[in-house]
Amino acid sequence: MKRLLTLLILMTWLPATGLAIDAELAFQDPALQARYEEINAGLRCLVCQNQTIADSSASLAIDLRSQVKEMITAGKTNREILDYMVERYGNFVRFKPPVNNETVFLWAAPAVMVLGGLLIAVSIVRRRSTLPVDDDEQAPKGDA
Repeated sequence: MKRLLTLLILMTWLPATGLAIDAELAFQDPALQARYEEINAGLRCLVCQNQTIADSSASLAIDLRSQVKEMITAGKTNREILDYMVERYGNFVRFKPPVNNETVFLWAAPAVMVLGGLLIAVSIVRRRSTLPVDDDEQAPKGDA
């Protein structure tokens, strides 16, 4: 029993590198491999939606990784590959979409919400500071 418990503890502590999605190198050239990994890390899996295609095991992510590999092999630049993916799937395919007319709300919404929250908090504090203080609560209670 003690051996089994030790084995289970060791198995949970081991790194999960064996579970990597893309375990094999796509390219022998380190520069091409770095480009491949950079592009895959910048594209969103359209099935998982909260993972990059490098992290996803969905069949669409596998297909997209294959397309990226083919385009790099064909000599396409990173910009051409991203433009192709955006043209085909829209800006949503980019994990960090650019700021433009279509996405400005996505980038501005957090700042607008924080500023709105601050304005509401300041308004509440100012309103409460103008309220009269109840003297009954402040006066000491005595029998005299």
